[in-house]
Amino acid sequence: MVQYVLTAIALSALSVIVLYTIYFFSKLTFFKSNTIVFNKPISIIICAKNELENLRSHLPKILEQNYPEFEVIVVNDQSNDGSDIFLKELAKEYKSLVVVAIEQHINKHIGKKFALTLGIKTAKYEYLLLTDADCFPNSKNWAQLMCNNFNAADIVLGYGGYQKKKGLLNKVIRFDTFNVAQQYLSYALAGHTYMGVGRNMAYKRSLFFDNKGFANHIHVPSGDDDLFIQEIATKNNVITEINTQAHTSSEVIKNWKEWSYQKRRHLTTAPLYKTKFKVLLTLYPYAQFLFWLAIILLVVLKTSIALISILLGVKLLTSYLVNYKSMKQLNAMDLYWIYPIYELMHLFIQGIFVLLNLVSKPKNWSK
Repeated sequence: MVQYVLTAIALSALSVIVLYTIYFFSKLTFFKSNTIVFNKPISIIICAKNELENLRSHLPKILEQNYPEFEVIVVNDQSNDGSDIFLKELAKEYKSLVVVAIEQHINKHIGKKFALTLGIKTAKYEYLLLTDADCFPNSKNWAQLMCNNFNAADIVLGYGGYQKKKGLLNKVIRFDTFNVAQQYLSYALAGHTYMGVGRNMAYKRSLFFDNKGFANHIHVPSGDDDLFIQEIATKNNVITEINTQAHTSSEVIKNWKEWSYQKRRHLTTAPLYKTKFKVLLTLYPYAQFLFWLAIILLVVLKTSIALISILLGVKLLTSYLVNYKSMKQLNAMDLYWIYPIYELMHLFIQGIFVLLNLVSKPKNWSK
């Protein structure tokens, strides 16, 4: 009787997984980028708080993009590491660099919404391209490839990845990044946009002001790239960009504690999502968890090898077929062949983060 129940659970969970994979994730697999050239002037906005070393390393790569006309606005958010001196000197070399400083005495909400709002208000142009100070574009064509999509939509969702390094933590973080990107990009292509990433996205300046900026959630430290995007996105005004030259990259966090805190902090925004997104984003990981739990228990109970093989075969074949191109495009092919192992680890780690947040939510704001 127990085996029948577990088999039913595995079949039900597998049905949900296959449905999600085919309906959502396959859209990313077959997506083709917009190639029509866009040449209207753009404003690139970066918020930086004590990011001197990153600005030194990454900002010139942004200032030297192959794009006909653009400005780069850096909002120096109360830095005390000498960023102001560096930015003033760099502005002498690059006329396209605009520096906005938030003085130390100004009281503001935690997070970067105030800084981002100042940057958007300062922008001269209607089309905005956003990234973070700890990110660098993968090519000099990043701005052009991202903004080509303004020919078809008002919001462009890009991909912000992490550099490959040695070690398990690097692989876990990059798998998590791929998993998150596969979801938000696929959902957007299916007309259910719920987020982008501040590391790499673009939208029209008028959308920001028509929505009264971040007014509806200004008290929430995060939300500038998910709660805000949910407010301004429709089924017809969003497009994605996954060309490898249009990616941005960041260095991976080097210790488990810092990454854990960052992920737990991100989870605190989820309860504010629209109900349909809460359901969509909860159903899939629960289906994954129930499927693997049922499979493990069926193995322990020595159920028919043929039945277990069929269930696993359908799950793995579906995942491998749909994920191949996506993982290749999102620079995660080194994780492809042992995808199931990372999936199990990811489910376990995410479960721990959720449980920890039930006990105590992160209170401080850190990177």
